[in-house]
Order: sequence, then structure tokens, then C-alpha cells
Amino acid sequence: MKRAALLIDGGHLRALAKQAGRGFDPDFIERFARECIDEGEELIRVLYYDCAPYNGTVRLPVSGTKKTIRNSDHWLKELAARDLFAVRLGVLKFRGFSPRQSPLKGDQLSDDDFKPNFEQKGVDMRIGLDIANFASALTVERIVLVSGDTDCVPAMKHARISGLQVVLVEVPGQRTAAELTWHADIRRAVKWPV
Repeated sequence: MKRAALLIDGGHLRALAKQAGRGFDPDFIERFARECIDEGEELIRVLYYDCAPYNGTVRLPVSGTKKTIRNSDHWLKELAARDLFAVRLGVLKFRGFSPRQSPLKGDQLSDDDFKPNFEQKGVDMRIGLDIANFASALTVERIVLVSGDTDCVPAMKHARISGLQVVLVEVPGQRTAAELTWHADIRRAVKWPV
């Protein structure tokens, strides 16, 4: 049995699930995590990386009216309370507004013609640090990674140099960056959970 840690980039998984028409909640994430582990692996921990939903006040782009955005992070707390799960949070930053469609149509623009833009900060760094910690401590033999971000490549290289195997998880319909496949020992195709 290979001792394995599963690292899931939540933003990446959420985008793939949405593209596949899947719901996204703690139950789905837990079922998906089970699909990622092979019978020859002992799961030590699931590290789930994401950002809490944005909460704050912004000015709308046309009217200039202040709008308060409130969202709940209850689902992240529920996920963190599950067996073997740890949630690592970055920060979600508001980055202004962009048109809902391009080019803009009509003579009169309204706030409804624009959507807010958010950017995750710190998630990739946390994934990389955890991979480096596993590689230094040698508490696992295998890193099972769910991510589409090539920012993970240096951490993947470090893990392999340290003697860990890196498994890159792919789901149906996913296009994986070549750089990620070059630095993975194993590519594992998994099915969406039922």
C-alpha cells in the first residue's frame, strides 16, 4: 500500500464540474475524492484548496451605487469537519467589473450589463507549500493532484526529486496542460461520482 495525500484545487474542480453539468457541494467533493484514490493506496489526508466566497461592499459600474455582497462559507466549514479533510483557504479579491457580453449592445448601459470579477490569491502557493512539506517530511509516498494550474510544476518537480510519486488526476473532457503531464509520474483518469 502506498501512503497517499490527495490535493484538490477547488476552483479547478468547480469549473470542471460546472462544465460537466454537475452540482458542487461537500457531498460531491467527498465522493469525487474517493474516486481519485486507487485500491493500492492508503489515503492519509485530503487537502482541499479554495477561497471563501467574497463578502464586501462595491460600487456598481454605471450607477455608482454601493452594493453589499454577502455569501456564506458554511459549506467550507462542513467540508473541513469531514474525516480526513483539511481545507486550506486563499483570499478572493474583487477586481472590478467586466461586460456580460462583448461588444456591449444598446445606447443605454446599466449595471446589469456588467458582472463582477474575482481573483483567487494564495491558493497555488498553499498547494506548492504542502507538496514541499510532504516531500521534506516523507510522510507520504504519493501525491495525488487535482489541478490544471502549471504554477504547480515546480512543486511537482521538487516532490519527484525527493522520491515521491506524483499522480495527476484527469476527468472526462478535461484538457490538461502538457507541462503538468511532463512532471507527473502517473496520469489517472477518473469518472465523475454518481
